[in-house]
Amino acid sequence: MASGPIMSVPMCLVENKNEQMSVNKKALKILHKISQQVVVVAIVGLYRTGKSYLMNCLAREKKGFPLGSTVQSETKGIWMWCVPHPSKPNHTLVLLDTEGLGDVEKGDPKNDSWIFALAVLLSSCFVYNSMSTINHDALEKLHYVTELTELIRAKSSPTQREVKDSTDFVSFFPDFIWTVRDFTLELKLNGDPITEDQYLENALKLIPGLNPKAKSSNILKECIRHFFPKRKCFVFDRPTKETELLAHIDNILESQLDPKFRKQSENFCNYIFTHARTKTLREGVQVTGNRLGTLVVTYVDTINKGSVPCLENAVTTLAQIENSAAVQKAAEHYSQQMAQRVSFPTDTLQELLDVHMACEREAIAIFMENSFKDDQREFQKKLMEIIKNKKESFLQKNEEASVKYCQNTLDQLSMALMDAISEGNFSVPRGHENYRRAKERIERRYWEVPKKGVKAKEVFQDFLQSQMPIEKSILQADRTLTQGQKAIEEERARKEAAEMEKEWLRQKHWEQQQQMEAQNRSLQENMVQLREKLEWERDEALREQTKTLEHKLKTQEEFLNNGFKKKADEMKAEINHLRSMIENTKKSKTPFISQALDTFANQATAVLSIPANLIGMGLKALSSLFK
Repeated sequence: MASGPIMSVPMCLVENKNEQMSVNKKALKILHKISQQVVVVAIVGLYRTGKSYLMNCLAREKKGFPLGSTVQSETKGIWMWCVPHPSKPNHTLVLLDTEGLGDVEKGDPKNDSWIFALAVLLSSCFVYNSMSTINHDALEKLHYVTELTELIRAKSSPTQREVKDSTDFVSFFPDFIWTVRDFTLELKLNGDPITEDQYLENALKLIPGLNPKAKSSNILKECIRHFFPKRKCFVFDRPTKETELLAHIDNILESQLDPKFRKQSENFCNYIFTHARTKTLREGVQVTGNRLGTLVVTYVDTINKGSVPCLENAVTTLAQIENSAAVQKAAEHYSQQMAQRVSFPTDTLQELLDVHMACEREAIAIFMENSFKDDQREFQKKLMEIIKNKKESFLQKNEEASVKYCQNTLDQLSMALMDAISEGNFSVPRGHENYRRAKERIERRYWEVPKKGVKAKEVFQDFLQSQMPIEKSILQADRTLTQGQKAIEEERARKEAAEMEKEWLRQKHWEQQQQMEAQNRSLQENMVQLREKLEWERDEALREQTKTLEHKLKTQEEFLNNGFKKKADEMKAEINHLRSMIENTKKSKTPFISQALDTFANQATAVLSIPANLIGMGLKALSSLFK
């Protein structure tokens, strides 16, 4: 089940009115409530080609997206349907149905290009729906692919775009599926049977020659092959041979559909359910419903301002929002777990610090899991500061609870003693001896009481201090003692109080050391988890670069095999650049991570108030873990 509202019917996500796009706030609210990762399937194609029917099949509903029964385009803008994913637990399937391309009623043809670009940017599986066959005419209608380099930017700065954006598109573009409706041809090539995928790949082969038609066709084919390394094809027979039923296909019985069409639709859906990927951004950042909502708003706002959507800028915007939420989520987890696991007062400070360390470790892990692109570590440092302040608050509560409990315990134990003092019971011969016995009895019983907490010695020290003038008065009034004995008793009382104070000071010093060591362990835990995250990010970057290189090498080989040596040669610079990037990523992995950790440790010193010598010891201990 999705961790958010389940939609019974689709809803408009991106409205398209008067040549201006806007995001539907109700749809956005639904996305923001979905914390699960999403598989996003978008479908585009000419209007009145049956796109909505396929999307209803994916939702496993006969009705939902409006199919329409006239020559007018029913879907305007982009419509969304969020349903539980049928085969991926804890995932939501987000279906995006786009308005038909090439609608003659539209005033601005540029609108189609933006709808196409948005579908590519938002989806993890991109379905292009066409009719009859994949031929030159069908490819011409897919000319929007050639405009993607003008409509989408991978990186923001011009210097970063020296190597074409299109090289980076491979790492975040969706998988590509071409669905061909009302297909009447035989799947054969040179008399031999071929698969649907082979049919598509053959249609995308470049045509030798310099005539304008071949060049135009080759540009489209190159773009599809270049941007979408993972391609799939499905062909569909006519749903039914009875023309009058086609206009109301959502109302007819399943048995009235052609069995072959039913089987083809089932195969299409099963493939999507099994193979469509979780929507993922650069460096392996997986998209949730909430994150998808932020991306929609960012892209649409950029388009409305007349700018080109930039993935890097969108991810940066998303990171700011998500990292703030990650800090809050981690901090709340820390507070909740501390409140559940700590029973005030704790016997020792270390007991509380041990629970703190366990809760902090979990909080850091939650932050690491939900944050990304925190390059300056500002959000991680913010979490450190919040947890430090929360820990100090728990320490204060622990001390206050200990003081209260110890004071109440002493008040009860000393009640009889205080009453006897008030009644003058010790202002008699041998009164001092009786007083000391009563006080020793209180002390013995006080230390027998369990779970007094960290302030037990301090509270008892205060009690002894408060008793010193009383004991001195009782001592002076005791006529059975000589002046010398009184002086000895007075000195003994002072020594006992002084020894108790020394013991309290030793405990105070030890607790300060414990707290400082806890701060140092906090830094080390942050650095251990940061190192793991940095290593994962580097591995993801290397995986993306390697995947892109493999795609480029495969494309180059296909050019050579099909006689396009010039095009193959033109790819050499791009391939060499990718190889250089991969080598640099491999070589810089250890130095980069070490430098990042050193920088973070130095910045964290001020946050955690750790002396430099302890920082050095912590770094040395940490580095030894990874040798």
